Amino acid sequence: LSNLSLVDIGFISTTIPKMLLNIQTQSKAITYAGCITQMYFFILFIGLDDFLLTVMAYDRFVAICHPLQYMVIMNPRFCGLLVLVSWIISVLNSLLQCLMVFSLSFCTALEIPHFFCELNQVVQLACFDTFLNNMVMFFVTVLLAGGPLAGILYSYSKIVSSIRAIPSAQGKFKA
Repeated sequence: LSNLSLVDIGFISTTIPKMLLNIQTQSKAITYAGCITQMYFFILFIGLDDFLLTVMAYDRFVAICHPLQYMVIMNPRFCGLLVLVSWIISVLNSLLQCLMVFSLSFCTALEIPHFFCELNQVVQLACFDTFLNNMVMFFVTVLLAGGPLAGILYSYSKIVSSIRAIPSAQGKFKA
């Protein structure tokens, strides 16, 4: 939960300060360096949010479907490992996406007329073929968003089926 709170604070801190600055200065632009920095942290925190919610769904699955084995399965070392893997995958994904943008060539000076810099928006500004960037974005989105979503849906479907299998109303309420 502390990691999820940190991620949520970081996620909000990625865009809100720039938005407030734009409101105060009446400017609606972000520099290329600011864009890359914002993009890195936005992708990092959105991925971490997704993975940590998946880890939490797995924790609830083990707690409800395997309550007698919970302490053995979800020991502190394994929980720390799940969080560490979430951080590593998110950092590597964010780094990959930003390095792919660094490899692009742009025809004009880059100044994006928004407070928020989106990866797809920056790739569309490139002068040359962006097929590789688009394929990497698609593959990573399917893998790193679809995988955790499938894990969350599977965990909660198993939780619901386990609760429905409990014969007593008191047992269902407790679960």
